[in-house]
Formats: sequence, structure tokens, C-alpha cells
Amino acid sequence: MSNLKKILAIILTSTFFNNSSFSENKNVAYDFTFIDINGTIHDLKQHKGKVLLMVNVASKCGFVNQYENLQDLYSEYKKKGLVIIGLPSNDFGSQEPGSNSEIKNFCESNFGITFPIMEKINIIGDQQHPFYKWAIQTYGKSALPKWNFYKILINKNGQVEEVYNSLTNPKSEKIINKLKEML
Repeated sequence: MSNLKKILAIILTSTFFNNSSFSENKNVAYDFTFIDINGTIHDLKQHKGKVLLMVNVASKCGFVNQYENLQDLYSEYKKKGLVIIGLPSNDFGSQEPGSNSEIKNFCESNFGITFPIMEKINIIGDQQHPFYKWAIQTYGKSALPKWNFYKILINKNGQVEEVYNSLTNPKSEKIINKLKEML
């Protein structure tokens, strides 16, 4: 291999594999906190070493029936180390207009939700929650939800493992197989 080819290979390799925007952020998902639906601080550190499925949710969304599958998934895999966290947001189509108490009542009475639900947050815009800024910085633009019920899967090391769009059912083969691999 000529020197020029070697230099070109080194430049291409370092550019492709050493994206500084991904490598500069040393945080992990467990470094973030939220306020839960009851107004209590919910520190993700308490889930360290577990797999997290972070889902932005909305009560008036056409995908709202995914709550049932999220609850089923949580019931089935929580003892193996899965934590599902619901993140209500009114950012997409204004489909979560209710108060935190209305959201809590909706989730519990309609779907029997037992996994942690946080209070409403901003996912996009100037008030974007730091978790989403981190997810985008460490995983790329595909970590930014495009709509309600977008799912971010966090591995046991606290890194974004995979993202799933709103159309992907929580109990899809794709998600179940990935969970079985990770848990």
C-alpha cells in the first residue's frame, strides 16, 4: 500500500469512526433526573445496570393503545431488569393537553399502568429536557422523537442501544428479540 493510500485510509477511518460530537459527551442515561407524575424527583441512577425503554407518550394520540402493550411488556420483563419510563409531552400535535393529575388518572384507569410515568416535559424546542439533548448528542438525530410513542432503548451501560419509531409496537418481534438479547 502506498503512503498516500495509507494516509487516506487513516483520514477516512478517523473521520468515520471518531465523530467528535458523539465522543465528547461522557454522560450516560443514568445521569439524568425527571420529576415523576406525583411530583417526586425520579433519578435514573436508581435503575443503573437495568435496561430502560424511554417512551414519549400522549393520551390523545392515535397510538395511545400502545400503553396496553407497554404495560404487558413491563409486567413480563421487569423482573429480568426492564424499566419502562413514560414521558408525557404535548409537543407533537398538542395531544397531551391534560394536567399531570389528569395524565396519571388516565393511565391508571384506562390501562392499569404501573411503570413509572413522569410529569409532562418538552422533547423539542428551547425547553427540551436534557435527556433528549444527550440522546441526540450521543446517538445522533434519529434519537429525537418525530411523534408520540417514539421509543429509546437504553442498554445496561446507560447508552442508547436502539430507537424505534411510533409505528413500532412495543411488543413487536423486533423489540422483544432485542430485549431478550440485552436482558
